[in-house]
Amino acid sequence: MPRTAIHSDRAPAAIGPYSQATRAGNLVFFSGQIPLDPATGDLVAGDIATQARRAFDNLKAVCEAAGGTMDDIVRVGLYLADLAEFAAVNAVMGEYFAQPYPARSTIEVSALPKGARFEVDAVMALA
Repeated sequence: MPRTAIHSDRAPAAIGPYSQATRAGNLVFFSGQIPLDPATGDLVAGDIATQARRAFDNLKAVCEAAGGTMDDIVRVGLYLADLAEFAAVNAVMGEYFAQPYPARSTIEVSALPKGARFEVDAVMALA
């Protein structure tokens, strides 16, 4: 099945040999988004809610570049450097998704790129 790379200038450029997202058939697979400012490539300052909003905004920008909306996302993966911050991230996620919510996994990790405290990846299904 052919793959198509998805790119948005409203999200940080890939910092390695990968695409922001890749479409295969009606599925779009998103690379992880950390809270980088797309204009500067720098990690945003602030608490975990601020970092989560920036990461979700980056995900939303790539989602729209792929021709979808956040409502088309069927699965998200959340990666936190400290699982004690999960409640704050969960509240932010509620700002971006409506019922029926996507499936989700939440994983505590020892470190994330550039010292981020949060990362999100996703899978989207398009009609």
